[in-house]
Amino acid sequence: MARSMAYQALDKISSEEISAVGVPSDEAERLHVALGEIIKKHGASGPATWREICSRMLTPEQPFALHQMMYYGCYRTYASSTPPAWIPNLDEAVLTNIGRLLEKRGKEILGSGYKDPISSFSEFQKFSVSDPEAYWSMIFEEMEIKFSTKSSCILCEDASYPGGKWLCGAFLNSASNCLNVKNGGSFDDVALVWRDEGCDDMPLNFMTLKELKAQVCHVANALDTLGLEKGSAIAIDMPMNPIAVIIYLAIVLAGYVVVSIADSFAPAEISTRLSISKTKAIFTQDYILRGEKELPLYRRVVDAKSPLAIVVPARATKPVKGLRHGDLSWDDFLGQADTAEKDEYIAVEQPAEAFTNILFSSGTTGEPKAIPWTHATPLKAAADAWSHMDIRKGDVICWPTNLGWMMGPWLVYASLLNGASIALFNGSPLGHSFAKFIQDAKVTMLGLVPSIVRAWKSTKCTAGLDWSNIRCFSSSGEASNIDDYLWLMGRAKYKPVIEYCGGTEIGGGFVTGSMLQPQALAAFSTPAMGCHLYILGSDGKPLAEDAAGIGELALDPTFFGASTTLLNANHYDVYFKDMPIWNGKQLRRHGDEFERNKERYYRAHGRADDTMNLGGIKVSSVELERIFNAVNGDVVETAAIGVPPSGGGPEQLVVAVVLKDQNQEKETLEKLKLEFNSALQKNLNPLFKVSSVIGVPALPRTASNKVMRRILRNEFSQPNKRAKF
Repeated sequence: MARSMAYQALDKISSEEISAVGVPSDEAERLHVALGEIIKKHGASGPATWREICSRMLTPEQPFALHQMMYYGCYRTYASSTPPAWIPNLDEAVLTNIGRLLEKRGKEILGSGYKDPISSFSEFQKFSVSDPEAYWSMIFEEMEIKFSTKSSCILCEDASYPGGKWLCGAFLNSASNCLNVKNGGSFDDVALVWRDEGCDDMPLNFMTLKELKAQVCHVANALDTLGLEKGSAIAIDMPMNPIAVIIYLAIVLAGYVVVSIADSFAPAEISTRLSISKTKAIFTQDYILRGEKELPLYRRVVDAKSPLAIVVPARATKPVKGLRHGDLSWDDFLGQADTAEKDEYIAVEQPAEAFTNILFSSGTTGEPKAIPWTHATPLKAAADAWSHMDIRKGDVICWPTNLGWMMGPWLVYASLLNGASIALFNGSPLGHSFAKFIQDAKVTMLGLVPSIVRAWKSTKCTAGLDWSNIRCFSSSGEASNIDDYLWLMGRAKYKPVIEYCGGTEIGGGFVTGSMLQPQALAAFSTPAMGCHLYILGSDGKPLAEDAAGIGELALDPTFFGASTTLLNANHYDVYFKDMPIWNGKQLRRHGDEFERNKERYYRAHGRADDTMNLGGIKVSSVELERIFNAVNGDVVETAAIGVPPSGGGPEQLVVAVVLKDQNQEKETLEKLKLEFNSALQKNLNPLFKVSSVIGVPALPRTASNKVMRRILRNEFSQPNKRAKF
């Protein structure tokens, strides 16, 4: 680790140097004595030393510079480029979901070679790939998934499905499974806990599983009064609050299909998604509350020319006003249900392959890909949470997100299908109010995107709070930064960060971490359970399983929960066309560039195609360029590039621009940057931001005239180019 060389080795650090980073002198002396004792027992470098330092020396209240001094000093001469920031403990490992399963059935599953959950985890992951029938049967049993009709086989050969067809003949309802009592629990268990921004000193709000089920049934009964055919598409465009979760579950319970639309979208983007999905009705909110501000949401839905809208008031005490003819207020909608039986509903049991949710992911053509989730997809999401984040009964799960993105539905299923509670905060996750909610709700698994962590770190908004209930963090959506995540772990006394990378079309992750393996910062330790991944070499063929290297990532097509169709594109062309055949199967394209090092950790290097992640949202270059090219008559053409910052972390949006006048001054580019941001936030997403605009004489192109954005990305990633942005 090159960064470590800037720090002293642990056995060279004096009490004065500890004091110099902001530690009081008497405390510095105590810490220096403790450090000496640790070095004497475990040596001056290595995982055992670091684990003891975390346990005995470091607290959230101390200056972060001390944490850096200890971490980088501990690993200054460490041989690996991915030193572990968290190391599993066998006593705790046997209590995890997988640990309990392996202690009970390890020798049956893995044979006499089974030793313990930590030593045998990698073999168990390989088993999940080699015997999917046995693995998934076991997981469904552990998670207590109820099928009204059991499958004739977990995985069946079918020429129409690359990799096979899953849960053949099975019928179930994934929302109904969310409303069942799990793992010896009761209907009095808390299902939802929430708080509104600005109510920091008010009691938390709770909803039991019994109350959640009654409200979901009430909405399902009201839905049936709308006269829509079963299977009709019903959109949700509102913040992720308890009512949104209730609506989501009710739509699925009643046999309709949720259309997920992010509440940040402009009318044009809302309209596109409504049109592609053939939406028949939409749930929305009159306003989005941000402090004292009321940001219109229903107005955007109306401007998108939506079908029938059911409008929830942002403030329960303030009725909705000014509805279009035919639209319904939330109270009027609920009032249409038969009051005698409104709290009961018989779930619509459907084939496992029936659609439950249509989500959208940007493609390289400019139109978002419409990706259907089925009743099987939630089982993949929840199984990831069960096996990798170790979510179980009694846990409280928080992940700031929205039902318009896959992590919204993922949070619903990952929590409720595992008997855990969902923690929802109605407001911005960037400040002290959210951080205090994490403390007060006793959150045990906190999910996030790296940009949130960076904001917390810069504002110190977590200071003085107790996050000791957290058992692990999880991170997705963007590349992580090592220092930011070292800081994050320190807020919860060095609990692990389970990195999680996947996609909407996967229903979860393909590469992640585990509570049974050492976790390195900003790195993935394992393919997801049930997933076999490959890194393609320069010849287009997979690298050897034990070989280090970097290249485009590809997936074995036998992958439970992954999509099999798209509403508005050819699924085969998008995910399989021109991919190599390996071991008799055509590999599945994902599009990310990945590195596997000699210690078998994985790191993400961004998109191999022309999409990028901005603030955890995947967006295509074409979508962005369409907006930029129309901003100013002086613009000939643009190329939108996602560039990782030099210290690692979320991609920054850099725009290469070709101007009619090649001699434009710096002020012109600064003015363009303002215009680009204004157009971007008005027409696509107010959360997006252009970091830099760089003038170029021409865009690099292939012989077939395609823009080679990768060349620009590589060029703009060089340190000597950073001064220009």
